Amino acid sequence: MRVLVIGSGAREHALVLGLSRDPKVTALACAPGNAGIAAVAEQYGVEVSDSAEVAALATKWKADLVVIGPEVPLVAGVADAVRAAGIACFGPSAQAARIEGSKAFAKEIMAAAGVPTAHSEVVDNPARLDAALQRFGPTWVVKDDGLAAGKGVVVTTDYDKARAHAMTLLDGGHPVLLESFLSGPEVSLFCLVDDRTVVPLLPAQDFKRVGDGDSGPNTGGMGAYSPLPWAADDLVPTIVDKIVQPVVDEMANRGVPFSGLLYAGLAITPNGPSVIEFNCRFGDPETQAVLTLLRTPLGELLNAVATGTLAAQPPLEWEDGSAVTVVVAAEGYPGRPRTGDVIAGSEAEGVLHAGTRRRDDGAVVSTGGRVLSVVGTGDDLEAARQDAYRRVENLHLAGSHHRTDIALRASRGEVAVPAS
Repeated sequence: MRVLVIGSGAREHALVLGLSRDPKVTALACAPGNAGIAAVAEQYGVEVSDSAEVAALATKWKADLVVIGPEVPLVAGVADAVRAAGIACFGPSAQAARIEGSKAFAKEIMAAAGVPTAHSEVVDNPARLDAALQRFGPTWVVKDDGLAAGKGVVVTTDYDKARAHAMTLLDGGHPVLLESFLSGPEVSLFCLVDDRTVVPLLPAQDFKRVGDGDSGPNTGGMGAYSPLPWAADDLVPTIVDKIVQPVVDEMANRGVPFSGLLYAGLAITPNGPSVIEFNCRFGDPETQAVLTLLRTPLGELLNAVATGTLAAQPPLEWEDGSAVTVVVAAEGYPGRPRTGDVIAGSEAEGVLHAGTRRRDDGAVVSTGGRVLSVVGTGDDLEAARQDAYRRVENLHLAGSHHRTDIALRASRGEVAVPAS
């Protein structure tokens, strides 16, 4: 099986590595890729959101399966174009990808499916903003209604900050989604979905704030761990039965069946799991931890989803133990990152590339904000943490920063679901 992966981040590096371990994958390419992916797969330049360009590359390269990593090409309809070219594709149609591309659409689906989620209101006119803000708080959740790469959200107890973020979005022509705040630990659950068939992966927890102790602004994600030692044994079945399956069924009933990876971002509240958001693809940085623990051949699994045969697959198999991902970010991130700095130690095992390229002189340099994801494993969460941070210490990128507390509270047994 010849597999082409679309994307250039650490998520795609994790996908490529997982695919490379599948004996049925005979050829592997990534477009556009990065300096780390180049060691594992052929690389091709492509504009990931250009449907015709991606479909043409897949055809020319004779791909049997295309795996689309990022949300932007999915919302743009790249998966539709690939399938129209007669090639199997892992990733939802543009219509189904609206579950991430429009938070208002996602809320509509959840309301129809009877799925628990935060109370919300869409504001598209500055004249209505102040009255709407008064109906929320004292913790305000202000979101960009469209795609924002994880950085379009402000959660604050400061009314003025909430209003300022909302006005910035509105002034830029973006509708604003106001939500009630959901208390409780957050969970990311990835589910492989083929029409009405749902197969969950291991649950994970990610860390959105840039600084230790969940301080500072939101980012695309500064780290993650999997599985969750604090979670009840029935948490994943409950999420699938009460949240994911009803949403999948509602989409199928509307004639927009989902095929690919449906990512439920949840808060485990005193009243049970409640949806924060849905995404239409693998999440970053959770994927780096989750796929590290997957024993089932990844190529066969993704191809089963793309070809409508997921229901016939045997149960997933997982490695014992835990995995922890720590993101190493460039100076300035999540604002404007400094780029072009040489990275030392980036080719070590467990180091996944995101914002990197190889210069003509052979040096690997930074090209973006989240530069590397470092994955550690161990028999338990503390051992995985120690492994991950040991690997981080062997890297050098001038001015870089990373959180030092990824999975720390969970490893100490300090994460718990609030009592009802």
